Amino acid sequence: MKWNLRWAAARRDIWRPTDLLAAFKEVGFSPSLSKVSAMWGSAPITVRLEDLDKICAALQCTVADLLEAEPVEVSQHEAHDLPKAVGETAGPPRPTPRQKQSDTLRSLPPN
Repeated sequence: MKWNLRWAAARRDIWRPTDLLAAFKEVGFSPSLSKVSAMWGSAPITVRLEDLDKICAALQCTVADLLEAEPVEVSQHEAHDLPKAVGETAGPPRPTPRQKQSDTLRSLPPN
């Protein structure tokens, strides 16, 4: 995911974390300045959904404006490790059930 907080803030003419903190306080969101600076400087590892709603309210944007999906490249080696589709013939044949041996009788389970 690509974190576009600075871009969304720039659309509202916000250029510093302190200005962003002021915008957050207008909508009742009061994180610490260090948390705001961390979000400003790089993509956060986690974001609570409540916080994401408040960020969007403060910046008058949508979640799609803040988060942008980036395609992940898969190497050829990793592509072979992906699960196969049902009915695809690649790989070893499926095991067959054992033939029932009528000579050995199994005991019944207890009642």
